[in-house]
Amino acid sequence: MARGIRSLGRFRRRGERDRESERALAELIAGLPEELRRQAVTHSSWTGHRADSYGRLAFLGDGVLGLAVGEHLFRRFPRADIGRLTKVHGQAVSGRACAEVARDLGLPAMLREFAPETQEGGIDTDSLLASERAMASVCEAVIGACYLQYGYLATAEATVAAFSAQVDLALETMLDFKSALQERLAREGARVTYAVTGEAGPAHDRRFEVAARLDSEVIGTGEGRSKKAAEQAAAAEALERLKR
Repeated sequence: MARGIRSLGRFRRRGERDRESERALAELIAGLPEELRRQAVTHSSWTGHRADSYGRLAFLGDGVLGLAVGEHLFRRFPRADIGRLTKVHGQAVSGRACAEVARDLGLPAMLREFAPETQEGGIDTDSLLASERAMASVCEAVIGACYLQYGYLATAEATVAAFSAQVDLALETMLDFKSALQERLAREGARVTYAVTGEAGPAHDRRFEVAARLDSEVIGTGEGRSKKAAEQAAAAEALERLKR
């Protein structure tokens, strides 16, 4: 079997595993001890001791999130330089990205569940939910809580799956492996084409598999939540092969 076909199967199996684990972080959070879950969504104005709020957990979770996504990018794109990796990483774990993941995980409902009945002198729940910065901190806090409860490996795997859409979005807007690949092939008068080889998932959560072809030969394959992201991943693999 040709290398391209073997690689396409590898990407397909990886995509299936990713889809199965997308809710893994939510499940880890649901399994946390109640006191740890409560602390992860407790604002400092709701408690007499700031150390009992989500701040400390957010500090820890920020480090876990950064390392988990950083390692994922490092392994996924072995030919990307530090500038490209830094840009994608920065966008994928930004405050905006964390706030969006917090909503995907259902953290607003968890925050309401544990909010004090009387909030005199403290920030009200609606204001907290409307704050991107606060929701980002809560997202980091639950990651920190999961790290304390389950350890790094389980938490990192679930975190990367939860942030996969943010990574794909960053790839679409920050990295351009397609242009780099075409520039390299243009020196030889060649041109790469891309073809969708598979689709899966419901309309609101579609995933695409794409093959990059040079004439009839598959030189790279990739998978993503959009055709553009899948094409970028396919181009990245093709570049890696050409540089060997």
